Amino acid sequence: MKNIKKIACLFLVTCMFQVVATAQESLAFKSGEKLTFTASYEMSGFMTQLAQVSMETSEVKTSNNTLLHFKCRANTFTKFDAFFKIRDVYESYVSKYSLLPLLYKRDIQEGGYKKKMKYVYNQKSKTVKSTQTKRRGNGTDWVQDKNFSISNDAMDVISTLYNLRNLPIDNAKVGDTKTFKVLFDREETSITIKYVGKETVNAGNLGRKECYKLQVLTSGDFLKSGTLWLTADANKVPVQARFTIPIGSGTLQLTNASGLAN
Repeated sequence: MKNIKKIACLFLVTCMFQVVATAQESLAFKSGEKLTFTASYEMSGFMTQLAQVSMETSEVKTSNNTLLHFKCRANTFTKFDAFFKIRDVYESYVSKYSLLPLLYKRDIQEGGYKKKMKYVYNQKSKTVKSTQTKRRGNGTDWVQDKNFSISNDAMDVISTLYNLRNLPIDNAKVGDTKTFKVLFDREETSITIKYVGKETVNAGNLGRKECYKLQVLTSGDFLKSGTLWLTADANKVPVQARFTIPIGSGTLQLTNASGLAN
């Protein structure tokens, strides 16, 4: 049961199962877009709906730049809060024009466990200033600062997701693969994506939609397998994800999408 808290993180991983090509001119998303999902986990042989995951896009203007703010929340349903309460928030601020991240924040509260992570990017030097804050058992905080270098194509999980949504998967051929790097807990993780083909699946309030089907290939110990379905249109909305980990399996299903760009 303690592994239920991994659902939110798995969502962020499986949503990145997209094929990388050259960027298209128009964005697949815009300020005002909101996606809502139901997260289910296999318990005693049955899939049980445990949590809601939402993703929102907004625009933020600074003195010298225009940023897109991506915000993802994961909350267990009230009836499961007494069992294991999850209140996780992931945020990324990216340039509206380059889509490169400038700031990333992660605030997780899972049961009695609390942790915060902050990345401040320097895209010119390809370095990150990070601050990690953990809550000790006695209620005090332990803060640790660390600077590290990143690869040219490495981004946090949220900015990676939206960058990948904006790529023209329609140019990919069945069997095409692409390996990319994702920053998580100050480490770069390599993930290879394979384009499987198209399939029509349930897409919540969007009805049944033809989707790109993508598969993850990884040698990591945590995620054994995963598949993601994205609408085969200009929005590339993630509508369904399935994953398997050493202790079980789960799904994410889109229930509502609004404010779409196209």
